[in-house]
Amino acid sequence: MVQTPAQTHSDSDAPPTRPVIGVVGGGQLAWMLAAAARELQIPLLVQTPQADDPAARLATDVVMAPLQDLEATRALARRCTAVTFENEWLDLEGLAELAREGVTFLPSLAALEPLVSKRRQRELLQRLGIPSPAWMPFASLAAPPPAAPAPALAAVPPADPLSLPPGWSFPLMAKADTGGYDGKGTRLIRCPADLESLWQEVDPQQWLLEAFVPFERELSQLVCRDRQGRVLCYPLVQTHQHQQVCDWVLSPACVPHAVQAFARNMAASLLTALDYEGVLSIEFFFGPEGLQVNEIAPRTHNSGHVTIEACHTSQFAQQARIVAGLPMGDPELKVPGALMVNLLGFESADHDYAQQRQQLAALSGATVHWYGKRDSRPGRKLGHVTLVLDAPSAEKRQALASQRLSAVRAIWPLPPASDQHP
Repeated sequence: MVQTPAQTHSDSDAPPTRPVIGVVGGGQLAWMLAAAARELQIPLLVQTPQADDPAARLATDVVMAPLQDLEATRALARRCTAVTFENEWLDLEGLAELAREGVTFLPSLAALEPLVSKRRQRELLQRLGIPSPAWMPFASLAAPPPAAPAPALAAVPPADPLSLPPGWSFPLMAKADTGGYDGKGTRLIRCPADLESLWQEVDPQQWLLEAFVPFERELSQLVCRDRQGRVLCYPLVQTHQHQQVCDWVLSPACVPHAVQAFARNMAASLLTALDYEGVLSIEFFFGPEGLQVNEIAPRTHNSGHVTIEACHTSQFAQQARIVAGLPMGDPELKVPGALMVNLLGFESADHDYAQQRQQLAALSGATVHWYGKRDSRPGRKLGHVTLVLDAPSAEKRQALASQRLSAVRAIWPLPPASDQHP
């Protein structure tokens, strides 16, 4: 089975008399949210800059405008009962003006404020006592300025080499405070030369350094909270990255029950502390140092795509329900397990991959989701395939997942390696 976007639009501009969802953003997350809203018979409008963006083809109607266009968001909100976001790259100050005018944002801007930058996330986790890697602002490595400026004609001495504070050592992870995704805005720092090079290439004020965490597995916890404060957690999943882009997701993760309980407790504590309403994903490192939060995504998430086929209520249906003010659905698995594999572009030129999509859809228990993006460059997320794992035990599911992944790779290879830049 292959799912592709479909074109539908409405020209109605009447005020809503029943729940109507507005979404700022028109990519694949908004497209799958629009599909879920359609199944629930909830009108959904999107604000997006291009008529051929994925969500524009399935939304009830479209406000055609850049995502940062506040007047367009105001026009969108007039036709909706609540507005949500596809990503966290937001002009919170500008949106606050709309909130003061009565626009309902879910999640609220107050709940999003500590989550829209990695630095604020780390500060939040420290305040809440939730384990996460040690970190520091990149700019803090700079030597303090001299007490007085040097004479105008004096030779300027070379800058002191950057040095790490006591207790820190290489390797490190450097991350852009905002805007990073799919490996962009991150850099592995192996040695002092890497540190100096990054300092010259970026604005140190906009980056932070984190201790490198040795881990055995990467895990992700999808969690949701409704307007009444009820919290529900999806099964913890295992994720795997290729060149810092999500490659595949296995649900449920094969980890001890205590690890699952700890992840759920951290997630519930975080959402309650923020008074967060909506779906949120927490990425974890799991290894010798225990469970540590890597990053928080205040939205539906790539690691939750598996819920469409695997759970009674998908992450997108859950988000639509919460934004529309409907009761949340059951997040538990309806199948023994499932494997989701991202379909990353691997051809050097634009390609529709029609033959490969048909071959994937013919695999047993497979569902292909094709996003319909106009640019299919290598490494870009063009779609995903989910394969149900009908095996009773964790060991058999892992063996079956390995077999199914090999079958997918025979049809859809990984993209070639490429350099990662800030």
